[in-house]
Amino acid sequence: MLNAIIIDDEPKAIQSLLWELSEFKNEIHVIDTFTEPEKALASIKENNIDCLFLDIEMPTMDGFQFLDQIETIDFAVVITTAYNEYAITALKKQALDYLLKPIDSDDLKEAIKKIKKHSEKPLSSHKFEDILLKFNNRLNLKKITINTDGKLVFLEPKDILYVASDGNYSTLFLSDKKKILVTKKLKEINDLLPSGEFFRVHNSYIINLHKIKEFLKVDGYVILESGDKIPVSRQRKVEFLEKF
Repeated sequence: MLNAIIIDDEPKAIQSLLWELSEFKNEIHVIDTFTEPEKALASIKENNIDCLFLDIEMPTMDGFQFLDQIETIDFAVVITTAYNEYAITALKKQALDYLLKPIDSDDLKEAIKKIKKHSEKPLSSHKFEDILLKFNNRLNLKKITINTDGKLVFLEPKDILYVASDGNYSTLFLSDKKKILVTKKLKEINDLLPSGEFFRVHNSYIINLHKIKEFLKVDGYVILESGDKIPVSRQRKVEFLEKF
């Protein structure tokens, strides 16, 4: 069974597509629908989907802008629109198929065949990482999974001293003096770490609270057990002190 999400700012268009998809209820299951693309972003991060039916002309964020917000697209994207001038852009965005409204049943049938074929491909490392993370969370395991340099690394949070950001990249500094560079923003790393043990003291740094040796109040720095000196921003200073 294929899991799908529909995004279209017109409720009638969503209902029409749902009706068309009901003919394929044994093959595809629509887990959610959205008229506001901003709300769909969270759902896509939380769910493993096989397909996204995406409208282009939307008032707050068009379909292509929406796709730009997703770091890794490992599901099939099917563009649904009443305008055929978006076809070339859809191809550039690596959309699997392009359906013109009103959607023709035969065209939809062919699109579903393509989606099924796409879903049979081996799992990408990013999707496999997501599955492992969710599996770990269900079992309440303490290790976190990091995808780096073509492999998955399983880390104990206690082995992480701090994390430093460099734009779209982050570096994890470990107790054994090793470093791990990952193509994730600091916020994404922060979401993986247990909040009771780690704190984002600065826009560019997350520290392990158990590794703090000193806090220099005047200078606004923490000294870790490793001797590393990490700045604490003024905006986060009060919240940081409340941790102790």
